Amino acid sequence: MKKAWLSVAVLLAVAGVAQAQQSDTLKKIKDSGTVTMGVRESSGALAYTLGDGKYAGFHYDVCQKVLADIKKQLGLAALDIKYQPVTSQNRIPLVQNGTVDIECGSTTNNATRQKDVAFAFTTYVEEVRIAVKANSGITAIGQLAGKTVATTTGTTSVQTLRKHERATGVDFKEVFGKDHADSFLLLESGRADAFVMDGQILAGNISRAKNPAEFKIVGEVLSVEPIAIMLRKDDPAFKKAVDDSIVAQIKSGDLAKTYDKWFNQPIPPSNTKVGLPLSDATKAAWATPNDKPMEDYAKK
Repeated sequence: MKKAWLSVAVLLAVAGVAQAQQSDTLKKIKDSGTVTMGVRESSGALAYTLGDGKYAGFHYDVCQKVLADIKKQLGLAALDIKYQPVTSQNRIPLVQNGTVDIECGSTTNNATRQKDVAFAFTTYVEEVRIAVKANSGITAIGQLAGKTVATTTGTTSVQTLRKHERATGVDFKEVFGKDHADSFLLLESGRADAFVMDGQILAGNISRAKNPAEFKIVGEVLSVEPIAIMLRKDDPAFKKAVDDSIVAQIKSGDLAKTYDKWFNQPIPPSNTKVGLPLSDATKAAWATPNDKPMEDYAKK
């Protein structure tokens, strides 16, 4: 019995050491000379794949600059960046268990997630919006009564629409696309009267349409969501290093240049422009860098 207790104690001690090592990400990076970046394969201009293990996007570029600053801080001659594709379902567990050191996709910082992971300062503020055909006559939520609204399976956009105070008593039918392109096709083909989704996703799909002028984004902002780089909890030194880099990028104007590159200039592989000007909400987040969750942005 004594041996059994000893074994348990040893296992707990080993687990504790592993946890301590995992929570000191800077040490892990310095000792190994490597870092693993979590990347998304289809998150609009924020993060996406170009194929053949190559990735691109606003958040991808921001993280490259963060890691360059950390490499300099640690005095490393070289830093090997490994890329780990993540999904909405596995991104948090992969950060928690140490598979991913820094997640650079399109993750909303909210109070529930803050219980499991940490977030760097907000780099982009997403606004859930409504896209319609330009000749539809629809300009507000109230005009969706009796209409068909498309959204993407697995997202919360329609629930967000239903909860909006101006949607009270507005009855509409829902249809679901298997992905964002499929949802936009529902609008484009006339099977839906509106497509509700993140503004940058809507703008990106409109920019790639056969005739972008046939569509427009209208009406009220349905919700405001701070998007941020995700990190492990209880690792203040690593979070400070990431936050310091973001602040430096803001102060130098580099973050604004990165935004312009991905949202206002032609981007690969189609060389079309998303055409989404910097929002007041994102400007405000940069003016006073913070890691406030989505709930702090909610209407009081």
